[in-house]
Amino acid sequence: MIETLLGGLLGGVFRLAPEILKWMDRNGERGHELAMQDKALEFEKIRGAQRMSEIGASADAAWNTGAIDALRDAVRTQGEKTGVQWADALSASVRPVITYWFMALYCAAKTAAFMAAVTAGAGWGTAILHAWTEADQALWAGVLNFWFLGRVFDRARS
Repeated sequence: MIETLLGGLLGGVFRLAPEILKWMDRNGERGHELAMQDKALEFEKIRGAQRMSEIGASADAAWNTGAIDALRDAVRTQGEKTGVQWADALSASVRPVITYWFMALYCAAKTAAFMAAVTAGAGWGTAILHAWTEADQALWAGVLNFWFLGRVFDRARS
């Protein structure tokens, strides 16, 4: 009787064993397919991000080209006359007025700094040395280069 029971149980186990192995194999296959789909999805995300980056770079390049063209047109048309006498005179006066205004403010600020140093008891020489900084020297060099080297280049172009 035990042999019959054992035979029945072992027969059932051996009959179920291939089904259990098939079930485990299908789970493995499904897991593998799922992992492959996850990898494919991850790859598509990376490829999409790269494509978006390319589109963004292309848009930036197009915008920069447009900005450069607009700047070139603005600089080119800046010196052109409009034909309206008062508008042309006003346009021609903008740069000199701003230049003189800046120089007046700059000189006033430097004079105030010099006078404050003298009033505080510094000697004239010390006050001048402290009022004239490296930034002033760089600004002065830039102004001189603009005005005098500009003439050299204008003569070379003519």
